[in-house]
Amino acid sequence: MLKTLTLTAAVALGTGTAAFAQNDSMMMENPTVGGAEMMADQPIAVNAGNAPNLTTLVAAVGAAGLGETLMGEGPFTVFAPTNDAFAAISEDSLNTLLMPENQAQLEQILLCHVVGASVMSDAIAGMIADDNGNHPVETVGGCTLQAQMNGDMITLTDENGRVATVTTADVRQSNGVVHVIDTVLLPAGQAG
Repeated sequence: MLKTLTLTAAVALGTGTAAFAQNDSMMMENPTVGGAEMMADQPIAVNAGNAPNLTTLVAAVGAAGLGETLMGEGPFTVFAPTNDAFAAISEDSLNTLLMPENQAQLEQILLCHVVGASVMSDAIAGMIADDNGNHPVETVGGCTLQAQMNGDMITLTDENGRVATVTTADVRQSNGVVHVIDTVLLPAGQAG
């Protein structure tokens, strides 16, 4: 189901330096999400289910049938929109997306938040710097996000020009990493 990743991070993380940096960061304390402790030895789906500010994302993952995927081995990087990010989408649009007949569309939207490699924020910032301030991020959903820096914050711009800011970075999981974002990212041509 998940496509092969073309993100240069996959290559970068295969090097000894990046792998060492990631292992070193595993010893650091994991950030909380929505006030809930995130366990680095648990998969993304379990930790997301414990975060009170990610309940809409968890419901959407369930409706799209992606729960088992995010329980899988990975590695994944998930840019996880908060409940407030989903609240910016009209209630009618969100309810329509959660209907069984729209599962494929919902799955594509959610997979546009997933990268098929575990990429910490320092690696993303390094790629942005290496690419003169703008690094394309290929997602498993077929979207290309543009990663940039806004001061010391990482932002992601989707194919519609919607900009999400990483509000909590480097939440380590047993199968990857989560970066919490403040906007739902959408595939090209989909309005929010």
